[in-house]
Amino acid sequence: MARKSFLIVAFALCALASGCARATPENISPSNVDSLLPTVSAGSGPLSRADRQLGAARAYVESRASDPKGYNLLAAAYMQKAREAEDFGVNAKAMEALDRSLRLAPDNYDALKLRAKLLLTFHRFEEGLEVARRAQALNPRDHDNYGALTDALVELGEYTAAVEAAQMMVDLRPDTSSYARVSYLRWLHGDTRGAVEAMRLAAQSVGPQEPERVAWCHVQLGEALLSTGEAAEAEREFDRALFVFPGYGAALDAKARARVRAGDLEGALEIYRGEHEADPSADTALALGDLYAKLGREDEAARHYATFESLEPENAAAENDMHHLVAYWTDHDKNLDEALALARKERERRKDVYTCDALAWALYKKGLYAEAKAASEEALRLGTRDPRLLYHAGMIAYALGERGRGADYLRQALAINPAFDVLQADVARRTLGGRPA
Repeated sequence: MARKSFLIVAFALCALASGCARATPENISPSNVDSLLPTVSAGSGPLSRADRQLGAARAYVESRASDPKGYNLLAAAYMQKAREAEDFGVNAKAMEALDRSLRLAPDNYDALKLRAKLLLTFHRFEEGLEVARRAQALNPRDHDNYGALTDALVELGEYTAAVEAAQMMVDLRPDTSSYARVSYLRWLHGDTRGAVEAMRLAAQSVGPQEPERVAWCHVQLGEALLSTGEAAEAEREFDRALFVFPGYGAALDAKARARVRAGDLEGALEIYRGEHEADPSADTALALGDLYAKLGREDEAARHYATFESLEPENAAAENDMHHLVAYWTDHDKNLDEALALARKERERRKDVYTCDALAWALYKKGLYAEAKAASEEALRLGTRDPRLLYHAGMIAYALGERGRGADYLRQALAINPAFDVLQADVARRTLGGRPA
């Protein structure tokens, strides 16, 4: 089952340009693109933005099967559908459409720009950066492509270059997409108030005709508010997202976490159970497992952990991302040798703060405390106010006998969010209280 949430900060699709570079087409006819085209449904409810885009793209491809523009339209529509339905698997159709477009016209700009974004959703960051730079060479004044450049550089840990790309994006066009990147970069650099201000601008600049994007902005604004301690206001943003786009998984997950922070564990359980019953996923299974474990309902916790363990390896392979699995193993003291091996391998290709933190926590769990400290310092190099990063740094400091330093990190983590993790926040409190972790 596809993951309910996406990790990449990229989210905006611009309107495609009216034309594409043309090349001599291969023999593509309507009969051999049928498997790529969406099914036309006569559903009773109103069509979503993605459904309307898919219908228009299908009509275009059926009438002009050798025109790359139709496949670009189709790819953009599938990418939007993946976001709306929170179904990562739909992106495979988008990739197929772009492959066809680029076979028809290898240098068509719109296909390259979309392909760069799509590669990022598959966590193929180096390839995404390469394609985005290729697109940039063709059109250096398109602000939208700088979004893909920013996201790729962020995920690879090239933060100075990411800031430069985001600044160019804002300079070319200050809009929802560019403000969102600025917000995330400010947050990464510890400027939590600046992150909130930029995300407010992003939310204010998105049009009401795009409810999924409006909801996404409210969720991100709520997450930014949590880092400033404004928990009640953050939860109101999650509620706004659900009002605009009912059933939105990212908003439901955020609302559940807000309920945990408020001490309403049963309310959080109700949200996660509803999600999981409607569409079982690894993420909701893990969330339920941790909540049941905290409540002492061990049989139910074990059942949901087993569900996570059965679903997550497929997700990790499809998304080229082992972070969720490594985090689960290290937090729950399972498969620690494999977790460390995967964390080391990922760190070889990426140096973003979260990859460094994953390595630090895996090293700590294996008792390699000096190495863990070095990796944790890398994770904190920007001053990011993420309680999990601070918690890991605190536990590593305690293990090295640096109790004052460790206590400072743990207090910071709990001050930002006393329920930053259903189980690990309790470990932080026990450690501060002088009890064994």
